[in-house]
Amino acid sequence: MSAQEQMRAMLDELMGTSRDGENSKYKVKFDDPRVCKSFLLGCCPHDILSSTRMDLGECPKIHDLALRADYEQASKRKDYYYDIDAMEHLSSFIADCDRKTELAKRRLKETQEELSEEANGKAEMIHKLGEEMGTKLAKAEDLGAEGLVVESLQLMEEVENLKKQKAAAEQEYRNSMPASSYQQQKLRVCEVCSAYLGIHDNDRRLADHFGGKLHLGFITIREKLEELKKSIADRRMQREKEREEQKLKRAEREKAEEEARIMLILQDPDLDPEIVMLERDQKDPDLDHETEDPHQGQGEDLGAPEVDLGADLGNREVVLAIKGDIVQGPDHTAKEVKAKKGGKMAHGPHQRKRQFAPLQRNRSE
Repeated sequence: MSAQEQMRAMLDELMGTSRDGENSKYKVKFDDPRVCKSFLLGCCPHDILSSTRMDLGECPKIHDLALRADYEQASKRKDYYYDIDAMEHLSSFIADCDRKTELAKRRLKETQEELSEEANGKAEMIHKLGEEMGTKLAKAEDLGAEGLVVESLQLMEEVENLKKQKAAAEQEYRNSMPASSYQQQKLRVCEVCSAYLGIHDNDRRLADHFGGKLHLGFITIREKLEELKKSIADRRMQREKEREEQKLKRAEREKAEEEARIMLILQDPDLDPEIVMLERDQKDPDLDHETEDPHQGQGEDLGAPEVDLGADLGNREVVLAIKGDIVQGPDHTAKEVKAKKGGKMAHGPHQRKRQFAPLQRNRSE
């Protein structure tokens, strides 16, 4: 890649697709189905494992740094749930890798000579020591390249101790089995990347493996998969919690409405049974929905003012309407309310004047 192409890629990554203004060459947006969602989150296996023994080739979906920059900006304002797509992609890839690992283990078990349980335990110990030694040696080299000489030397001392332990374990393993069996290379499958490791591999070979791009790439993919699973699980728990809170609020509201209805009946046992409870929802930011009053504006159609009697229960106002009756309270002007029934105005045969004790009002007029 030329210097000009590198500079262009850096500008795309920093400024996104709009860096050229209205004359932008980009016609595809980051939310297009053709765009790789795993790439937008920086975890596409096609990129991570490129130029390795398990190179997957070019991803069939679009990869563009400018689209990733657009997504990173847009995701600050809205959740697009692309982590679910990425999790499904990585889960499928890791599941396929694990199947290959199990298949390789079965092949080794069929081809290699069976050893005693004691010998297998010693061989496993050698593999663990070699894995730890290779990992620390690769890390020591990285620290040295970063200029952290003291930390690198400390790890090299640990590597030397592990090398001595591994040599002693190999000698013990050699003495515990016949010479003909020992000459056979005892292999093991890496649980992370499914590569083959030998029991006689030296520290340089082990360091090249555990510090190599293939092994580290699989570690990156597996760690990213666990991170996505945890993030999705936490979000689901949060949404379930919000749903439970909304159900609780709804139950409390319905209970308050029922108590108000019973209170009205208890205050006047002779109250006309055809009582209509009209509810006017007031906007509540804590609820996940808003309900419009189906009777809003009905007072103008009736030629009568809207009834404003009742008690505030939370953010909901209970209104008493008696068909064809005159409702009068000590602190209110008499108002006539007619209930709309069956799409027509139901007029009572006569009008009655009732007295009732007003409910306690919490709403400030």
